[in-house]
Amino acid sequence: MILQKMPLKIINFRYITRAAILSCFFAFNSLNAQEIISDEDTVAKKKDSVINTSRIKADGVAAVVGDYIVLESDLDREIAQLEAQGADLSGVTRCELFGSLLEKKLYAHQAIQDSVIVNELYIQSLVDQQIQGILAQTNGDMQGMLKFYKKDSEQALRDEMYEINKNNYLSQEMQKKVIQDIEVTPEEVRQFFNAIPKDERPTFGTELKVAQIVVIPEVTEEAKQAAIDKLKGFKRDVEENGASFTTKALFYSDDGGSKNNGGLLPTMNRKRPRMVKEFRDVAFNLEEGEISEPFKTDFGYHIVYLEKIRGQEYDVRHILIRPELTQDAIQKAKDEIDEVREKIVDGSISFAAAAFEFSDEKETKFEGGQLTNPTTQDFNFELTKMDTEMYTQIQGLKDGEVSEVIQDEDRINSIKFKIMTVTDRIDDHEADFARDYLKIKELALQDKQIKAIEKWQKETISETYIKINGEYRDCDYQSNWLKTQ
Repeated sequence: MILQKMPLKIINFRYITRAAILSCFFAFNSLNAQEIISDEDTVAKKKDSVINTSRIKADGVAAVVGDYIVLESDLDREIAQLEAQGADLSGVTRCELFGSLLEKKLYAHQAIQDSVIVNELYIQSLVDQQIQGILAQTNGDMQGMLKFYKKDSEQALRDEMYEINKNNYLSQEMQKKVIQDIEVTPEEVRQFFNAIPKDERPTFGTELKVAQIVVIPEVTEEAKQAAIDKLKGFKRDVEENGASFTTKALFYSDDGGSKNNGGLLPTMNRKRPRMVKEFRDVAFNLEEGEISEPFKTDFGYHIVYLEKIRGQEYDVRHILIRPELTQDAIQKAKDEIDEVREKIVDGSISFAAAAFEFSDEKETKFEGGQLTNPTTQDFNFELTKMDTEMYTQIQGLKDGEVSEVIQDEDRINSIKFKIMTVTDRIDDHEADFARDYLKIKELALQDKQIKAIEKWQKETISETYIKINGEYRDCDYQSNWLKTQ
């Protein structure tokens, strides 16, 4: 996300800035030309106007940024795609959108200069996902999609999408590189907060603290062995009979995220571990073309096929089998949590003590069942930003009231039962340094990152060939794109 400078008085947890609209580009921006062409003659300057996609004009070079050019059609296509997404562009000017487009080109250009490595397989997987996503929305109408994007063939569309995603990737990686080492000290957080005028301090909305107790049905040893035997059969069929590992994954894997790609996972890198340790330990010890023995993670039982090794990068496919739950195990878990709820309601035990004693969720049981907000890393959930599913589950609860038993699922467990309660409620309030420290720290960090971005942009713009043509020379940019300063 491209960070934009904004007044302190609007930096709070309830704003949606215009900067966010400008920086969150849809995947289809425009195809960057492969060569620099001569600038067009500058036309008469015009005042900036709000978005108007109905105007028609000849395509031409709107700008040159380093090795990239920006065409008039690039911006028009960007506007059309944002509107197709349902973005509210009322009051957003072409100049503002154009400025954001220039920023992306600057980042991508500098990423190439800094030899940022492109993950080719990742880019290709994005293209595949985008194609499938569009087809799902158009009932599989490939010809209609090609007509909309004005392409003669699927390959031509894929080539353009590849270039778009590659440049987006370069831009994002360069932005991360600029701010990756930025941190804030407690003293910087204090200075940041004290510098905000009292009447302009952020206001935080109603916040809740939520706790839960989770009971997970127990898998039998017979079910575990059945999963292992099934995976051993797949391995044997591939190795001895020449069956396709990809086809096996497509039909039998319980990993919904990878099965449609034949079990293919995002490229694994030894220096940037992403998978759980048990999975990495197996995958990184295979030879090319080798299939592992079945092994266990929290997600179930796997076999892994190492398809290709490229230096530190490993291309792997896997098949996941989750042991089947018996009806007896499911009913036993349901009966257990019903009993726990009754004890809490009749006062025999507190919710926190019951969580410690009975909950199967190790992440929360030692905190009395308290859920941690993944964004702020504290126990507070702002009501207006709460996950929709969680909000639905607790919206009718009074403070201290225990919910009915809820049947749920997650990436690891196909069935689990839980009860929830609201342990505390904080009404709308002005930011308090002690109580809201983590949120204020995040704002201070964002402010420091914005300043670093501005400094980087100023220095990089001055060192990069940039030419703005036509009416866009009359825009009032925050950055020195016209090099007039």
